[in-house]
Amino acid sequence: MNVYIIGVGLIGGSISLDIQEHFSEATIYGIDSDTAHLEEALQRKLIHQKATLPQVKNADIVIISIPVQASIKVIEHVLNEVKDDTLVIDAGSTKEQICQSIENHPKRRNFLATHPIAGTEFSGPKAAVKGLFHGKTNIICEVEKTAFSLQEKALELFKILGMRIRYMDPKSHDKHIAYVSHLSHISSFMLGKTVIEKEKNERDIFDLAGSGFASTVRLAKSSPAMWTPIFEQNKTNVIETLNEYIHNLQEFKKLMLQDNFEKIYQEMENTNHIKKILKGIK
Repeated sequence: MNVYIIGVGLIGGSISLDIQEHFSEATIYGIDSDTAHLEEALQRKLIHQKATLPQVKNADIVIISIPVQASIKVIEHVLNEVKDDTLVIDAGSTKEQICQSIENHPKRRNFLATHPIAGTEFSGPKAAVKGLFHGKTNIICEVEKTAFSLQEKALELFKILGMRIRYMDPKSHDKHIAYVSHLSHISSFMLGKTVIEKEKNERDIFDLAGSGFASTVRLAKSSPAMWTPIFEQNKTNVIETLNEYIHNLQEFKKLMLQDNFEKIYQEMENTNHIKKILKGIK
């Protein structure tokens, strides 16, 4: 089985490690625009060989895990090259524009739009880990547009990775993910920005920052090269979430100015319900 992974960072590299563990006969080929990443992936044994885009014509499976603005062109190019029985998967955090871009492609049936809800704030080949996807949700969009035999191949792979499957249309996916993922990244980036601007002494930040600050600002360590295109592709939904978030912040500020701490207590107590919703999520 020839598996070509385009983008050998956190997601692509982690998928590769799990495939190698469960499919000893698989040969993993890596493609990446960053030659240093490609060399590091080879040294870390995330891939068996380096490759280039034209070589995907030899692939049985192609996994695309690159920034979403690049995915649109790359997916189309890959579909132009692959065999009729090759499965092409992307792992991007936005789905609507990607699905629209290839909806009329002659080999649309080869493509499966997915979003594995897994990851860390780290990036690059060094961030790849075994078991990253175990117990995590994988959202699949427009599954009916993928050839049934290739659906089966993909589901077998996701089963091996230990993922739960949820089906969703691309528009709904992008709307919901704006709230539960994209907004949290913006909040983390802006919290980090606020602290850096106001606390000029880095030693003060280090000495005074507790676990609460560290966990809240963790996502601010995420790659801007990955997240800027995500915000761009999901701009409408992200702005909607920001409007609601800003409204809640303004209401909180208003209660503070009014010394209405009883109401603040009630608001926080009501929000504690999130503990039950998120119970069991690691």
